[in-house]
Amino acid sequence: MPHVSTVSRHVLMLALLLGSVLPASAQLGRPEGLYYKSWAVIVAVDDYLVAPKLTGSVADGKAVADALKQLGFDEILELYDRDAGYRRVQHLLTHELLQKVGRQDRVVFFFAGHTGVTTDRHGHDLGYLVPWDAQVGTPAKAISLDQLKEFANRAMAKHVVFLLDAGLRGWEVTPSQQLSLEGRLSPETETDKRAVQVLTAADKGEVPARGKQASLFVEVLSSGLQGAADENQNGWLMGSELAAYVRRVIEARTVGRQHPQFAQIDGDGDVIFIEGRKHRFFAKAPTTDAERLATAKELYEEALSLLQKQRPPAEALELLDHAIAYHPTFGEAYVLKSYIYLDLVPRLDEALAAANLAVKHAPENPDSHFTLGLIWQRKGRFPEAERAFQQALAVNPRYSDVYLALGDLYADGLKDASKAVEAYRHYVETGGTDPRAKSMIEKLEMAPRTSGTP
Repeated sequence: MPHVSTVSRHVLMLALLLGSVLPASAQLGRPEGLYYKSWAVIVAVDDYLVAPKLTGSVADGKAVADALKQLGFDEILELYDRDAGYRRVQHLLTHELLQKVGRQDRVVFFFAGHTGVTTDRHGHDLGYLVPWDAQVGTPAKAISLDQLKEFANRAMAKHVVFLLDAGLRGWEVTPSQQLSLEGRLSPETETDKRAVQVLTAADKGEVPARGKQASLFVEVLSSGLQGAADENQNGWLMGSELAAYVRRVIEARTVGRQHPQFAQIDGDGDVIFIEGRKHRFFAKAPTTDAERLATAKELYEEALSLLQKQRPPAEALELLDHAIAYHPTFGEAYVLKSYIYLDLVPRLDEALAAANLAVKHAPENPDSHFTLGLIWQRKGRFPEAERAFQQALAVNPRYSDVYLALGDLYADGLKDASKAVEAYRHYVETGGTDPRAKSMIEKLEMAPRTSGTP
C-alpha cells in the first residue's frame, strides 16, 4: 500500500487543478438560483356583483395556481370573487406588491373574468380587466392594461409576466421578440435582463374557447408549464417558448378561430419558468469543431466551478461526460475526470481508463501522467507508477509534488532508500514545503541503505 502521505498529495492535486477556491463572500449579492423569490397573483371572478355571472373562471384560476405551486413559486396570492374587488386589486398592485417584491424576483399575474376594450381620443385600443364589483363597459372602475404596465414599471422585479385568459389588446409595446432560443448563450444572460411580457388567450374580439374541464387557454397553459412547451427538450422553459407553444396549440385546436397574443412590453430578457441543468442550455447545437471545443471548455469550466463550490462530484462528472461527448479529444476533461474517480468518487478502474485517455489526448499536461502514476500507485503497480511519474517530470522537470510522490513510492513501494532520498531532495530543491520530506531524508539516511527492488 502507498504511504499515507500520498493521500495528502491528492488534496494538493485538486488545488492544482482548480486553483484557489472562491471565498464565500464572492457569492454575496447573487441569488442561489435564478430568482430570490417567485410571486404569483391569481385574480378570477365568477360571481360578479353587477356584471353577468361566469362559470369556470375561479376553477381556472385555481388550476393555474396549482401549476405555479408545482413550479415552486414562493408566494401565491389568490383573489376570487368578492376578494377580487376593485379596491383590493388596486391596493395589491399599487402598494402591497411594490413594497414586497425585490430586484431579483419574478412576478406572474393571471386574470380570468370579464374584460373589455375601449379607445382613447386618438382611436388607440385601451384594454381593461373587470374586477368583482365593476360592470362590463364601465372602464372607470376597471383595472386598465396601462395600470398593469405601470405596476410593472414601478415593481423592482426583474421579470413580470401577465397571463390573461381573455381576448384583448390595448397597450404600447416594444417590438415582439423572436420566439426561439436562437443566439442565447446562458440562462444567467436571460435572467439578468429586464423583461415584462404579456400572453393573452385570444386576440381582440375573439371569444376564448372552453376545453373539457377548463378554458382551452388554461388547459394548454398548464400542459406547457408541466414541460410540454419545452419542445427543444433542453430542460429549460422560457416565457417566449411557452407563448409559442400556447399559440401554436390553440390555433390548431380552434382551427384558426382563436389567436393568442404575446408581446414583450419592456426589456429584452425572458422569464424562466423551468430551470433545467445549466449545461443543457444551448440555443443551437455546436456544429463546427471549433464550436464543439468551445462548448466542451465551457462545460469543463462549469465542472471546476461546481467542485470549487463543493457540489456533489457526480454533478461535475456529468458535465465532463457532456464535454467529452462534444469533443472526445478534449484531454483536460479526462484529467479532471480521472482525479475525481481517484479521490472524490473512488473507482480505480474508471480512474485508470480516464487517465489513460488523458495521457493520450493531453500528453503535454503533466497532470495527465501524474494522476496516472497516483492510480498505479494506489493499485500497487509500482513500476508503472514510477514510469508515469517520470513522464510527468519529463514534461515539467520542476513539478515538485511529483518528486514527493516519487519519494513515497521509492520509500514504501519499491523499497529503494537512495532513490527516495534523491526524490525528496528534488522536492525541496524545486520549492516543496512539506516538512515531512526533510524528516524522511533524515530518517532514510540514518537507516541502512538498500539497493532498488528489481
